[in-house]
Parts: sequence; C-alpha cells; structure tokens
Amino acid sequence: MLYFQVVILAAAAMLAYYFEFTDTFSPALQGFICRDPSLTKPDPGPEQDGRLQPVILFSVVGGLPVVLISGVELVIFLLHYNSDNLYDQDKVVVMGDCYVNPMVRRTFRFLGVYIFGLFTTDIFVSAGQLVTGSLAPYFLSVCLPNYTALGCLDTANFVSQSDACTGDADDIMRARKTFPSKEAALSVYTAVYLAMYVMSCVGSSGGRLTGPLLSLSLVSAAVLTGINRMAEYRNHWSDVIAGQAIGGAIAVFLVVFVVQYFKKRRVVSHSLSDSGTADTDEASAQTNHCVDVSDKYTVPQSPGSCTEVT
Repeated sequence: MLYFQVVILAAAAMLAYYFEFTDTFSPALQGFICRDPSLTKPDPGPEQDGRLQPVILFSVVGGLPVVLISGVELVIFLLHYNSDNLYDQDKVVVMGDCYVNPMVRRTFRFLGVYIFGLFTTDIFVSAGQLVTGSLAPYFLSVCLPNYTALGCLDTANFVSQSDACTGDADDIMRARKTFPSKEAALSVYTAVYLAMYVMSCVGSSGGRLTGPLLSLSLVSAAVLTGINRMAEYRNHWSDVIAGQAIGGAIAVFLVVFVVQYFKKRRVVSHSLSDSGTADTDEASAQTNHCVDVSDKYTVPQSPGSCTEVT
C-alpha cells in the first residue's frame, strides 16, 4: 500500500511539473474585443516585480506546513510523553523488523496528504487555465494589436485571429493563463488545510482563542493574497474567487475524507483462532490483536487490551 501511494504522489508531481515548467500543453486562443475596457489595464510586469513574489509564496506554501505540523506533533508528544494513552505508546510495524514512532508516522501521513493536495490543486488550476485561455486584465497592454490592420479604428470589432498580437510572445502567453488564479488557489488550500489541522489537533488545549486566532490569521493572509492579485491587475475578481473555491474545496475534501479531521484511525479488535489445534484455540481466548484497518499493520497486545494504531 505504501509503494502504491508513493507512485500516485510521484505521478501527481510529474504531471504538475509538465503543466508548470514545460510547453507540452498550450492554452486555448481566445479572441478579444478591440479596446475592451476590462482588458486594457496597465501591464504589471513579471511576477517577480509584484508585491508577493513567487519565491515567497512557494516558500510559504512549501515550508510553513512542514514547520507547523512537525512542531505541533512534537509538542504534543513531549507534553504527553509519560501519558498512558499517548498514541497508546505502541510501536507500529512498517516492514520486517523496522519500527516507526507513531508521532513520526502521523507527521509524515499528514504532510504526505498535504503535498498530494498541493500538486492536485496545481494540476486542477493549470488545466483550467489551459482549457479556458482566459485573458488577463492587462492583455491588450502586452498584446499591442494593430487596430488599423484589424479594422478597429472606428468600431469595436471582435478579433479572433491568432496573429493579431504584435507584443512579446512570453508576455502574451502569460496573459492568456489567468483563470483560475493559481496563487489564490494555492494560498487558500494551504490556509484551509492548516487551519483545520490547528483546530482539530490544538483546539482549546493551547487556550480558548489560540487555535481560532492562528486559523483566522492563515485564512486572512490567503484572502489578502487574492485581493493583491486583483489590486495589481494580474487577475479578474472571478479568477481569484474560482481559484479560492478550488483550493478550499480540495483542502476540505482531504481533511474530511482522507485524514478524517486528523484523528486516530479506527481499529478493530479480534481474537486469534485456529480450528486445527486445541492449543491455538486456548491461546485465542487470552490474546487480542489490534489491526489498523487501512494499513493492515498488526500490533500484539497484552490480554484483555486493545489500543488504537495511529
């Protein structure tokens, strides 16, 4: 099962790479109306010139979850180290004689799901941008169409020619991929995933307002990212809302249905039985085993006890 999950994660990462860094896929060529007011905003320049540079955004969405989730799991482990029910203090068998601390396994599981969702969000948004080919608010500023040749001097004609633009090809390509907004989608996905993690794992244990304050701060920062995209004329308001909806929906889906609100996994208690020998029948009445139903890991327990495996 672990290898299968690694293959899925690797496939998602590869597909996201092809969407993001190669010219394998090209956006649809949408036409435009001459001097369309919604497309004549000034060119904001490359993404690196914006208030929120890509290196900062990608550092946050990639690094913040690692720091936050690892830190919270470590604090929980240290605060309850001597507790009898901390992950029920059982080692989890991974393969052969290899054992992994439940805290480490929880951390990698939550981060693994987060990374998968991050790639999935990127793929969904990139696919939407290529399919729609929606034009940015500054499209005409970088397209630089020849209105005389297009017959748009006196009338606002609809232009659909692929060679209507005379501007820089890279800038034009950038202006054709705005719906949905990738920055808005990734920021909201990260914020919602971490906010739900904080409320589920921290809750009121760190103070009545600590969890809500941290969660609302994350979501507010993500919303401000979308507002900044509109303020710089890099996206339409519809681009931002669509991106935020996609990111939030993927985060909620993964938290609810995959990691199940970051709670311990459900376990089933059963007795060993073997009708072939009387000794095994007698031992099965005294020994219980707990099984992680999702990963099929088995941990022997003392008579009459059964614990959860995280």
